[in-house]
Amino acid sequence: MRLTTKGRFAVTAMIDLALRSGAGPVALAAISQRQRISLSYLEQLFGKLRRHELVESTRGPGGGYSLGRAAGEITVADIIVAVDEPLDATSCGGKENCMGEHTGKCMTHDLWTSLNTKMIEYLDSISLKKLVDEQLAKGISIDEAPVKRAISSQPVVKPIKITAPNSVFALGAAMRK
Repeated sequence: MRLTTKGRFAVTAMIDLALRSGAGPVALAAISQRQRISLSYLEQLFGKLRRHELVESTRGPGGGYSLGRAAGEITVADIIVAVDEPLDATSCGGKENCMGEHTGKCMTHDLWTSLNTKMIEYLDSISLKKLVDEQLAKGISIDEAPVKRAISSQPVVKPIKITAPNSVFALGAAMRK
């Protein structure tokens, strides 16, 4: 069993969100920029986190995400399960058919099942608040400039006013003046 980027990024993004939760909704673009995680990937993860009620979304200007529950009530296991991260060290997915359809459990099935239980217990014992407190104790700075929100990253260009005639007839009329 290994934790994939889905679980790692979800936990990282939730720590970032929790660190800044006191200042109102946090834009995913800001988390994306700070943590160097693709915005589209974060949108997928936060959709799953929202469905599990770990985050709430606010639409419109100044919108973003905030925690759905207190940081002390959200565990790492909650986050990982919400983003569909498999927490199973067995090769059979817990179905006890490690050696094939009809042969039953492999010799190490109980070992891996026990490891699954320990992993879930451990991840369930770590709250988001604990992870936030650890970051604050390390001296992380959360007073960063807000991300500029705009519809487009391109600057607004004023249209050029054209005074030339737009047809042969307009050209003829302009020549007669």
